[in-house]
Amino acid sequence: MKKRSLSFYLLAAFFGLFVLFLYGPMIAIFMLSLQGPEGTLTFPMRGFSIYWLGQVFQEQRVGNFVEPFLRSLALAFMVMAISLVCSVSASMAFRRKFKGSTALFYLTISSLIVPSILISLGIGITFQVLGIPTNWYSSGLGAHLTWVLPFTFLIMIGVFNRFNPSYEEAARDLGASDPKTFWEIILPLIGPSLIGVALLAFTLSYDEFTRTSLVSGQDNTLPLEIFGMTTNVTSPALYALGTLTTVFSFTLIAIAVAAFNVFSNRQKA
Repeated sequence: MKKRSLSFYLLAAFFGLFVLFLYGPMIAIFMLSLQGPEGTLTFPMRGFSIYWLGQVFQEQRVGNFVEPFLRSLALAFMVMAISLVCSVSASMAFRRKFKGSTALFYLTISSLIVPSILISLGIGITFQVLGIPTNWYSSGLGAHLTWVLPFTFLIMIGVFNRFNPSYEEAARDLGASDPKTFWEIILPLIGPSLIGVALLAFTLSYDEFTRTSLVSGQDNTLPLEIFGMTTNVTSPALYALGTLTTVFSFTLIAIAVAAFNVFSNRQKA
């Protein structure tokens, strides 16, 4: 048996510390959310139950979690749908050079390098000048798209750069129209990539805080509601919310993986 060197153990220890640093806070939150009714915000734990998980769905001392969660969920789905349509359409257009394509490309991704708070402030001022009230489903939607759409666009550019155009040419030679070529040839081939892009778009929107902070109007999204409650909620209900949202995120990942496998199996067949 080959003897392992000291560097191996040092790297293993470093990796262990990295994993602990990465998941330690999450594990602590999970544990503290499973306390009994007398539980507090710190260790040691006081009992074991799912009491605080149920309290998440109840009215809190200031505000509640259910309605902001539903707003964030609806907003994330809207951003996901718009980002998918726009990124696929734009990336297909960028497969061919056209006048001003380079300038338009850099203009599209420029919002990624602008501080998020300035984007939020700019959108808020624009709505104020136009006399339009800010809401999570209007100005908030626009703010999220400035963050999510460039990412999905860049990913789809990479997907289509590796796409073999001979499939489309063969379909057109057989008499297929452009819409039929897209629905029956292109879409099934890029389907697995679209699932990943959709999951990324949903996650980026669902967790976004800074770009929503000045343009959400009177109704908070979930990240804003959590931030507003950090100084008022003095119970493990906040930790329980973190546990439930983490379970929700892992459920979405599982659904995305299952859908990815379905598309991959269809392609192999």
